[in-house]
Amino acid sequence: MKLGVFTPVFNALSFDQMLDKAQALGLQTLEIGTGGNPGTAHLDPDALLASSDKRREYLAKLAAHGLTISAFSCHNNPIAPVAAVAQKADETLRKTIKLAALMNVPVVNEFSGVSGGNATDTALNWPTIAWPTEYRDNYLFQWERRLIPYWRDINTVATAAGVKIGIELHGGFLCHTPYTMLKLRDAAGPAIGCNLDPSHMWWQGIDPVAAVKILGKAGALVHFHAKDTYLDPDNINMHGLTDIQPYEDLTDRAWIFRTVGYGHDQKTWSDIISALRLYGYDYVVSIEHEDALMSVDEGLHQAVKNLKAVMISESPGAAWWTGDTI
Repeated sequence: MKLGVFTPVFNALSFDQMLDKAQALGLQTLEIGTGGNPGTAHLDPDALLASSDKRREYLAKLAAHGLTISAFSCHNNPIAPVAAVAQKADETLRKTIKLAALMNVPVVNEFSGVSGGNATDTALNWPTIAWPTEYRDNYLFQWERRLIPYWRDINTVATAAGVKIGIELHGGFLCHTPYTMLKLRDAAGPAIGCNLDPSHMWWQGIDPVAAVKILGKAGALVHFHAKDTYLDPDNINMHGLTDIQPYEDLTDRAWIFRTVGYGHDQKTWSDIISALRLYGYDYVVSIEHEDALMSVDEGLHQAVKNLKAVMISESPGAAWWTGDTI
């Protein structure tokens, strides 16, 4: 496995400054934003799409710092109920897939999206319960009329480009659990995979190791985010896990994002890394820093230190202790 970082944390830095920072941290890969929520601080998709020379220059700068690109990311809502929002997200995703193919980037990360609850709805609707039955009606409309048709089309585009799509399982979107991920993959096609972020599993009450097993057995893991979550038992009893307290109200929230090792211990993270290897994922662990209690520098240094202590980087050897190789 290789250790990388999701670069929006460095959006205040220039491209060259970001490369220097990543190299100084001892990282090997970068997950770079191409639009949507991650922004385009370190990459101009249109300029790179238009010029092979600029693409070569861009990749040469990365190589000079000992870095590669693990994924392009354009997290947004391509099935939003407002047509202009959905269209912009869709255009960004399609451009990103095309650019990934041209630059030999194997993964494009995105959210599944969430639509309105019916054909005329202009507000987001995230059904999380089957009763009252109107929620079930909304759910069926969203999956059958919006989500599956859209991602079937993107599966065709991604397959032709030789690119995998990494859907990040995130509350508020239709794909937010291993079940919903596999449901979409089964309906849309094998180019649709998962960018698994354990932080979003913990606050939903899902064991990330179990999620790795489920998704790994299905061959659905294509990228991995390293981010932790602290669960506050008292606030969970007050608000439940589907907490809508503002993110800045840190003392009132049922859960908050933390840097790796500050929500769960090293044993937990070693179990996650081992499960990734055991169930067929041997690619990149991409640090996503969203810890409101730590500066960017301190949070990233701690994440790098804690992950390096549990990372598995070399290929496993023969089982010499069984006597089969003697």
